[in-house]
Amino acid sequence: MDIFSKCYNFKLANSLREMDLFPYFRELQSRQDTEVIMEGKRRIMLGSNNYLGLTTRPQIIEKAKETLDAYGTGCSGSRLLNGTLILHQQFEKEMAEFLHKEDVVTFSTGFQSNLGIISALVGRGDYVICDKENHASIYDGCKLSYGKMLRYNHNDMEGLEKQLQKVPETAGALIVTDGVFSMGGDIANLPEICRLAKRYGARVMVDDAHGLGVIGEGGRGTASYYGLEDQVDVYMGTFSKSLASLGGYMAASAAVCDYVRVSSRPYMFSASIPPACIAVATEALHTMKEHPEIVDRLQEISAYMRSKLLEKGIRIRLSETPIIPIFTYDPIRTLQIQKELYENGVYVNATLPPAVAPGECLLRVSLMATHTEAQIDEAVDIIADVLSHYDLEAPAEIDFDSLL
Repeated sequence: MDIFSKCYNFKLANSLREMDLFPYFRELQSRQDTEVIMEGKRRIMLGSNNYLGLTTRPQIIEKAKETLDAYGTGCSGSRLLNGTLILHQQFEKEMAEFLHKEDVVTFSTGFQSNLGIISALVGRGDYVICDKENHASIYDGCKLSYGKMLRYNHNDMEGLEKQLQKVPETAGALIVTDGVFSMGGDIANLPEICRLAKRYGARVMVDDAHGLGVIGEGGRGTASYYGLEDQVDVYMGTFSKSLASLGGYMAASAAVCDYVRVSSRPYMFSASIPPACIAVATEALHTMKEHPEIVDRLQEISAYMRSKLLEKGIRIRLSETPIIPIFTYDPIRTLQIQKELYENGVYVNATLPPAVAPGECLLRVSLMATHTEAQIDEAVDIIADVLSHYDLEAPAEIDFDSLL
């Protein structure tokens, strides 16, 4: 059998192209901003994770230019060998201080961070326990480890306890959860997770890719939001959202970080973060620390859009984050709505299985602190007009009230 047969038999993408509903790989012809030029036309960008809007901040762009001149374009080696710059060490020190942890390890991407952290910490005979709506990189990190993965239904604390009860007393256990869930925008029940972890002797890891810069004191993330910084053992985060760059990090105790540095294959055998990227992340961190009002503004504009959508009678999941899901349920209908919004000047992300469960498709709106009320008003009017032509009643098997 030809190993490529699966490729030749894969018809979904071409079928969607033939229907003119393929929503991916749209060409961006301008900077990542609140308004963009995409495929030759102006679109209000409601599909970016550039939460603090820092990708266009002049001093951050200037820092990247200065760093290119000083350090060149790349490191050409892993952190373990010739790829450690003073810039990496500086960021790790400052981020550790910001997050109130002893140490930080940086990875080349956010996805790689979860691969590297989980595969290093979860060994043979250990257990890793995951929320079913965790990010794909967490799942792949679990697969790369030699431990056993157990899952519980989304934010179901009774389910989590049942899984913890399956862990032998002689085995180690790591509970891994998104802090802010990337599709629904809701926040993990971290107080109960930490309580159960303490009761059953487990450790807690929070993926704060969508929490840093979004919630918590000065944007410190989910543990800070709940006042539980001393009870979360490992934070993971990414540069590609609030930090306006590319890379990822782990924050933990010095002993745990040292172990990961010499045990994590995704860390040891990957080239280090390029100089300009680490410099931009550091400058973005400085901006967060010096201007916490940007985080407040993100909360303000997010609340504004939620209120405007609700005024129009549009069903959304209520939360305190800039991720606002608009439920569309059916895959084809979701793609049709996304296309109409795009043609009318609003870019949002169509979210389909496996990113969500079948029958729970949605349009994922995400906001930036730099959006204006006028842009939101324009976008909401377009969204409401497009949605008015569709029947968006939830399927009978979905209890919408449980999503609120």
